[in-house]
Amino acid sequence: MKKAILGAAVVAALAGLAGLANAAEGKYVFALVPKNMNNPFFDQARDGCKKAEKELAGKVECDYIGPGEHGGGEEQVQVVQDLITRKVDGIAVSPSNAPAMAKVLERAKAAGIPVITWDSDLLDKDKGLRAAYVGTKNYDIGVNLAKIVMKLKPKGGTICIQSGGAAAANHNERMKGIRDTIAGKVSTTPPPGDRLTGQHGWTEVEGCPLYTNDDFPLSVKQMGEILAKYPNLTAFVPTGGFPQFVPQAYRQVVEKNMQRVKSKKTILVVADTLPVQMELMKAGYSHGQVGQRPFDMGYKAMYFLKDLKEGKKLQDPIYTGLDVCEPATANTCLKK
Repeated sequence: MKKAILGAAVVAALAGLAGLANAAEGKYVFALVPKNMNNPFFDQARDGCKKAEKELAGKVECDYIGPGEHGGGEEQVQVVQDLITRKVDGIAVSPSNAPAMAKVLERAKAAGIPVITWDSDLLDKDKGLRAAYVGTKNYDIGVNLAKIVMKLKPKGGTICIQSGGAAAANHNERMKGIRDTIAGKVSTTPPPGDRLTGQHGWTEVEGCPLYTNDDFPLSVKQMGEILAKYPNLTAFVPTGGFPQFVPQAYRQVVEKNMQRVKSKKTILVVADTLPVQMELMKAGYSHGQVGQRPFDMGYKAMYFLKDLKEGKKLQDPIYTGLDVCEPATANTCLKK
């Protein structure tokens, strides 16, 4: 971890020199900070960011920078600290650890650097540290995942939810959406909400939820182990695309359990609708996908930061929508 943090600091320092040159040219340097790099979900946000940079040529530079492939909250905090030291013109961040990120964003506020969150937000008590949230209404992802599960298994059963990091506000909101929808009432506790213990016939199995910390190979291993441990598991529901982001390994796990998956004895309903995931669903490797629009998040983040630098106010939150897909609607469910 120390090597990764040092590496991020060196990259930030070198980028800082470029940032000074850009400032001299009158160009805004806006940082788009994902939870981790080399992630197909965040890659789409990067592509959106770069499209905005091209459209705003000479006015805005998109600095896409974040933790390593399996980086976590600590490294991301260091990246943002370095960006503040560099005095970038604005920061758009998807917090891995909401409480930890809030502490460093206090420095950004003191430095007068505008901040927006995207994909994942801060805790309610800390939202004054950013101008707006841009992304999916995360609770609704959980709601729609649960609706597919309940549609396919109206009599209930056992369920295992797989999440990202335990401190990731977006995944906790999604888990709360799943639990509240299945239970038929709003949880009395904050996200991730009240555990399912028989409500409407649904019970979460022991050992779940699973936390991947955005380690995709680990997420596939967890999936394989939980399916082996519970041969009668009714539903496996990841709140992110984690296991499907290593498609070959994911296919192998599903193929070991294909009879129960094909017969819908065990259903697989997964968040996100990236191309590789849609291919998996069309090939019978999942029963439903609820997706976000990461390209729009990265694209709009650049324009909104520019608006903030120009003294404009933003509405908050700014939702980018979602897509609900099942095999029967696979060719028509995605936003064009």
